[in-house]
Amino acid sequence: MEIFNGRAATEEYMSTHSLTFSTPEMTLKKFALWLGDQVNVPGKNKTVPRLMTYINEVNNQSNKDDYLPDTDESFKPSGAVTDMFKDLTQVASGNNCHNCNHALKIGSKFCPKCGSKQ
Repeated sequence: MEIFNGRAATEEYMSTHSLTFSTPEMTLKKFALWLGDQVNVPGKNKTVPRLMTYINEVNNQSNKDDYLPDTDESFKPSGAVTDMFKDLTQVASGNNCHNCNHALKIGSKFCPKCGSKQ
């Protein structure tokens, strides 16, 4: 069975093209034209559409989950947003007092042991 690796194609396209002042429709049209461009096949004297370089042959492989579409809609910060949410994850995971290292509840504002503000 042949599967199109759209994730790899999209990542390469987005990393090499400027999308300044582009609407989603323009981006999709440019991406489709980019996939249709003729490229040289490495090691051979022929050209094929770029789309063919992202087609993978998958037969009897054990991990077919790698090729399923990503349907997880949970928020996963990336880029500059990861820096913005980094402190929140550190605070949520640190449930100990800063001064005495006493175990605290998640919403605690003060330590019940030493009384320091959290």
